[in-house]
Amino acid sequence: MNYPYKYLIASDLHLGMKDSKGKQFIEFVKKHPTETLILNGDIIDGWALNRGRSLNASDKAVISYLLDYSTHHKVIWIMGNHDEFLEPYIGYSVSNITIKRECIIKLSNEKSYLVFHGDILDAFIIKYKFLSKIGSVGYDLALWINRIYNHYRRWRKLPYYSISKYLKSKVKAATKHINNFEKTALKMGRSKGCHGVICGHIHESKDSTYFIDGEMLHYLNSGDWVESNSAITISCDDEVKLHIY
Repeated sequence: MNYPYKYLIASDLHLGMKDSKGKQFIEFVKKHPTETLILNGDIIDGWALNRGRSLNASDKAVISYLLDYSTHHKVIWIMGNHDEFLEPYIGYSVSNITIKRECIIKLSNEKSYLVFHGDILDAFIIKYKFLSKIGSVGYDLALWINRIYNHYRRWRKLPYYSISKYLKSKVKAATKHINNFEKTALKMGRSKGCHGVICGHIHESKDSTYFIDGEMLHYLNSGDWVESNSAITISCDDEVKLHIY
């Protein structure tokens, strides 16, 4: 069967968090038929489950859908920091789902992209994992406050405002400043012979280019399915596109 897309790349579903938009994610996948689905990390939030949360009906529906989907499509699941429970299964396949740390997409125009979650670039995650998990609890709290605040705004007929996204952007901006996340990601990709990178992790969808060491490089971030509802497609004509759903 011929599909309109070679690849669909999505990350950060965080199944197990109350604010995960699993239903919308399934809708998006159905509307964008692809040869290969790449799940770029933090699909199931093991940190949330370790804090006592459980998978709700919507989360289970996503998992069931992906297992069924994998019987007809190739699926690559790249490990992120929240689904680090995949570590022992790196390199193994279940049904048609292959677990990896990273993968390289090669296009017919001879360009290539390194796809990896991005947490490897985050010194805060690597060196201070315990503190980052406390930060994850804070993010849950911010999302809870966000829901209550926006109930009030709807009652006042005011537009939606994301408190959690505002706070998250401030924290992540500091992390990105320390690690120079985007340029560091591109240098990592270039060291592996790639012309661009596709990351997740920082929950900020992005499509930008940088001129580094005399070469134009392409940085993409697939965002998340907690608030951004975003993903990346690569068509059979090698058109790379960021979608906000």
